[in-house]
Amino acid sequence: MKLLFILNEPPYGNERVYNGLRLAGSVLKNEKEAEVTVFLMADAVLAAKAGQKTPDGYYNVERMLKRVLAGKGKILLCGTCMDARGLTEAEMMEGAKRSTMDELSATTVAADKVLVF
Repeated sequence: MKLLFILNEPPYGNERVYNGLRLAGSVLKNEKEAEVTVFLMADAVLAAKAGQKTPDGYYNVERMLKRVLAGKGKILLCGTCMDARGLTEAEMMEGAKRSTMDELSATTVAADKVLVF
């Protein structure tokens, strides 16, 4: 089964990105045949910024994204959203890939399920 997670919200301030990544990680852990793609757009592109430091005991979305990659998931970043926020590819975590709306469109059509957070 192919699953696409589209995350729109900022990585901190509410828990939508956190919960979306929790679910993506759980799917990868429990469903070995699942193919998971996480597409970060709008303020969610900030979730893939490298070098995040959070207080002890607080979740860290960069680490959560690394778990998705370790489970053979894909992390795609909206290039237009990156540009609007002044983010460069060099600032983003290893394994996250700059993407386009065309790639999101193709991934959406190919997905068995699309979840939006």
